[in-house]
Amino acid sequence: MSIEQNTLIESDIEAYLHQHENKELLRFITCGSVDDGKSTLIGRLLHDSKMIFEDQLAAMSSDSKKHGTTGENIDMALLVDGLQSEREQGITIDVAYRFFATDKRKFIIADTPGHEQYTRNMATGASTADLAIILIDARHGVQTQTRRHTYITSLLGIKHMVVAVNKMDLVDFSEQRFNEIKSAYLAFAKEIGIDAPVFVPVSALTGDNVVNPSEQMAWYKELPLMAQLDSIPLEDVINLEHFRLPVQYVNRPHLDFRGFCGTIAAGSIKTGDRITVLPSKTTSTVKQVIQPAMGEQQMVVDEAFAPMAVTLTLDDEVDVSRGCMIVKSDDVPLMSDKLEVMLVWMGETPMKVNADYLIKRASNVVPGRFTHIDHLVDVNSLEKNAAKALKLNEIGQCQLSLSNVISFDPYSEIKGTGSFIVIDRYTHATLAAGMIKAASSELSNSAPVREYNALEKELNALVRRNFPEWGCRSIDDLKS
Repeated sequence: MSIEQNTLIESDIEAYLHQHENKELLRFITCGSVDDGKSTLIGRLLHDSKMIFEDQLAAMSSDSKKHGTTGENIDMALLVDGLQSEREQGITIDVAYRFFATDKRKFIIADTPGHEQYTRNMATGASTADLAIILIDARHGVQTQTRRHTYITSLLGIKHMVVAVNKMDLVDFSEQRFNEIKSAYLAFAKEIGIDAPVFVPVSALTGDNVVNPSEQMAWYKELPLMAQLDSIPLEDVINLEHFRLPVQYVNRPHLDFRGFCGTIAAGSIKTGDRITVLPSKTTSTVKQVIQPAMGEQQMVVDEAFAPMAVTLTLDDEVDVSRGCMIVKSDDVPLMSDKLEVMLVWMGETPMKVNADYLIKRASNVVPGRFTHIDHLVDVNSLEKNAAKALKLNEIGQCQLSLSNVISFDPYSEIKGTGSFIVIDRYTHATLAAGMIKAASSELSNSAPVREYNALEKELNALVRRNFPEWGCRSIDDLKS
């Protein structure tokens, strides 16, 4: 924390809190192969940024004598590896989250495990991240797990990659070794469409290039890791163009109030907007937009944006329940019961074609089955291979058939309506994470969905062009 911030806290705590609230928030993960030093790097980031309290430092010093792996020095990894089994084995098993801030930004760090058997935990941490730090041990270079984690972060839509080549102290801070690893990683990154990853040579153990520039690596002219995290420009990853509200709960406290609650997945909504409820396609107008306030109070606002939690009331008594999707009437998403998806399989039991599963997308749960595996992705070569099943940690493209039609957006456009999880029907265990790519080329159980959607878009455009004086935005408005 800077001297200026300390002074502001002492003189005007409210001004400091207001300044802190308006800082940009960056969520990032550390990932890579086993023993690349992910937990140690986070510990070093927090320690050298003066983000560790004295009692935490004292506890770490005591724990290092019992569990540490760094001799007489403090083992920075113990700051995030808190499970007994993690400390006994010197590994990370579960995702650990830490929070800190600089003068410019607030940060949420997810420290994810490197072992292949815990890839599902890594995917969980990556699902909400804006940036990924891929750690590579300078001695070993790019490993299979490095490629797997890079591929998964790319698949999950993380746009910013920082490659931290760690343990440079064990290769005599060699610029040549750093450049070899950089070339090998860039060759792989180019194949999966990762543009311009940032490379930083570091030693998490000694602190070189983590927060402070390294005297041992004068050949590296760029910013150290902490300054990179503070300065990498982050575009707004939230889609504010297309309004999507998955309904989580119907609030009915008394006879005179019925509100539909949820977290806005994308877009914005305001009083008077014409909306359509999916899948029923009933229409109405927004009467009130309500946000939660302190305690049990509620605050009526003119407009709300993603990712706000809101309650909407409507002018008409329409049938809306948990699992429905509220959208604007002039911007209805695609609907289908057959989807082309990417899967990261997380279950111990392999995925079987045509077996029955539960598919949870936002607040909607629908029975479904995978009718075909298009291909399995080899994370080393990126080859697409045939497969009859998906095993633990394997990634593949599949065809998904649902028992009911759902509304959706491609994951690349809106994460909240394009992602889903696969659930075991009997144990309710989470088996896989999925990303919707498009409607399947197969015909829907109920209708030729692609042709229907194209025709509906054409009709809606026709209505907007020919009936502007009536305020109609869709064929449903015209009917009503």
